[in-house]
Amino acid sequence: MKLVTAGQMQGLDYSAIHNYKVPSLELMENAGCRTVDIMLDRYGDPLGRTVVIFVGPGNNGGDGLVIARLLAARLARPVIFLLVPSQKLKGDSAHNYARLSEFPVRTIEVHDETDLQEAASLLASDCWAAVDAIFGTGLTREVSGIFAAAIEIINKAACPVIAVDMPSGLHSDNGEPLGTSVRSDITVTFGQAKIGQVIHPGREYTGYLEVVDIGIPEEVVEEADIRLELLTSKVGKWLPPRKAAAHKGTFGHLLIIAGALGKTGAALLCGSGGLRAGTGLVTLCVPYEINSIIESGLWEAMTVPLQSAARGILSIEDYTVIKDALQGKQALVVGPGIGTAQETAELIEKLYHEIEIPMLIDADGLNILAENKTLLKKTLGERILTPHPGEMSRLTGLKTSTILQNRFDIVCEFATEHNVHVVLKGTDTLVCDPKGHIAVNPTGNAGMATGGMGDVLAGLIGGFLAQGLSPWQASCLGVYAHGLAGDRLAEETTCGFLASELADQLPFVLEDLRI
Repeated sequence: MKLVTAGQMQGLDYSAIHNYKVPSLELMENAGCRTVDIMLDRYGDPLGRTVVIFVGPGNNGGDGLVIARLLAARLARPVIFLLVPSQKLKGDSAHNYARLSEFPVRTIEVHDETDLQEAASLLASDCWAAVDAIFGTGLTREVSGIFAAAIEIINKAACPVIAVDMPSGLHSDNGEPLGTSVRSDITVTFGQAKIGQVIHPGREYTGYLEVVDIGIPEEVVEEADIRLELLTSKVGKWLPPRKAAAHKGTFGHLLIIAGALGKTGAALLCGSGGLRAGTGLVTLCVPYEINSIIESGLWEAMTVPLQSAARGILSIEDYTVIKDALQGKQALVVGPGIGTAQETAELIEKLYHEIEIPMLIDADGLNILAENKTLLKKTLGERILTPHPGEMSRLTGLKTSTILQNRFDIVCEFATEHNVHVVLKGTDTLVCDPKGHIAVNPTGNAGMATGGMGDVLAGLIGGFLAQGLSPWQASCLGVYAHGLAGDRLAEETTCGFLASELADQLPFVLEDLRI
């Protein structure tokens, strides 16, 4: 599902109207009609029922006027609270306001907050629905005055709340409330989903999101070169088919370099992620001192004990052994639990620079790269970096708070500059490819904020790489399935479930995603 900014959506509308000659009145009529269709489908026949519609300035208000007319035609009882003087309505909105005279629609012009008292009374009674058509996608200023008062009344409604295109008061591009925002049960958005509707905190205000076609030609969207999308269950189409004659060699061999004394769990969880991805074979290169723990903890994986590793950590002296172990492998995961000792850093830097197969770098591997950023451009193969915001801060030299406030721009700039795929973990995890295409992941929950989850994800993505998926496919499928497994666990408890339990959920999640 494509995601657009307010500016991009405005461009799509403009192109449809001016380049493809789609009448703007037709787009507005379609918007109102599609919204009413969804309301009828969800809430049944409104015959004789009161519908309170809040109409603001601009085209969003015009959509609300269309909705009022169409509901009146179905013998509902629309009551419009017009938050701007009727004589200030312009263009298509003015046209649709004039058409209301043909229908039994009651209109109340709101001059001050006292004029909203009846709206509060109606919404506290047996009202069929409240329709928010105050502000659309273009709002950037803080909401105040009668608009803020109307939003407060809407949020206290005892009936379902339907937002037209965008919950009023919500910033379309970053999902932040502009002082206050409508909390809708359903948001019917037009043409394309907006970024602020699918990321936090905007998701909490948007409710159930319905994206509807209002007649913008497909060619308009194609010409816009939209590079942002929302991941959906359609990522399951990338799962390799499991033919009856397949064997373990069919589904790739993943090599994982992970673990150190005190951090054996990172290696075990990463290996579990790789195996639960459906990978045919998984081998872990680990320091000799922890090899017996790995072998007893994950029977299905093979190990390469690294004899030269000093003090239970990886060393540059192990490079030749690892290079030999890479023969016949389709992908490499490096970093979980390895530490950042000097001899370990030298090993990781050499691997990053010289290994040709796809490589995922996580955790301490990222911290090592952050100390020598010149390496990021010196690579022979495709690379996936999977930082959380703190690790991204070290990689970029920016504050973590800056990362969180500007995630889209920063991840895009970093991925394109260094020619890498980046999985920026956290709420609404982002995946970005070297050309600047970004996918937003909607799955996952706060119960996953516990140790080891990232290790499972690294192994999971690595497992998909080993099975022949591209870095983009492996990353998108990995984060979506990983979050979905967490959501399954969260159905039973909000927190306290373990990374190992999430790994155990993955085969069932992947089976459900298989298309």
